[in-house]
Amino acid sequence: MSPTVTLSNRQRKHKVDPGEVKLMADRIVRGVLADLAESPPDWLDDEIVEALEGRGQFSLVFVSDSKIRELNRQWRQKDSATDVLSFPMDLEPPDEPLPYEVGEIIVSLDRALEQSREYGHSFERELAFLITHGVLHVLGFDHEHKQDEIEMFGRQSRVLADLGYKRE
Repeated sequence: MSPTVTLSNRQRKHKVDPGEVKLMADRIVRGVLADLAESPPDWLDDEIVEALEGRGQFSLVFVSDSKIRELNRQWRQKDSATDVLSFPMDLEPPDEPLPYEVGEIIVSLDRALEQSREYGHSFERELAFLITHGVLHVLGFDHEHKQDEIEMFGRQSRVLADLGYKRE
């Protein structure tokens, strides 16, 4: 088995090819997990990385700015739209050798398109960035403190570069 990503498009404004997005997200998850296997953080056991590589399931949900604003207000008490929200579920695999839900990544496609234009790169590159960022959050990475930010953003940059998603 290998990690899987399920995709749910809950917005209607922006057309996306679900097959292409799923392939992208699957590649990103495998890339992040390969980076973790090569250079695991002290707080993440090798057994967990192995379980994630074999049985981890990630949910990816596309929404509008209004929906992500509602979720951001509900879960983070911030009354503003954001680009990505992550909801970790469980890094510890169950004892049974079955797939397990690791977390959910919610991306505003309105914000992704706006940011791709703002930063001068493709929508695909921005989407890859947001998915990678969300996967890292689901796996326990954060950027609240400078050292954590350096580690998270470094991993993010490596994975995106390894997969060919460079800023144009």
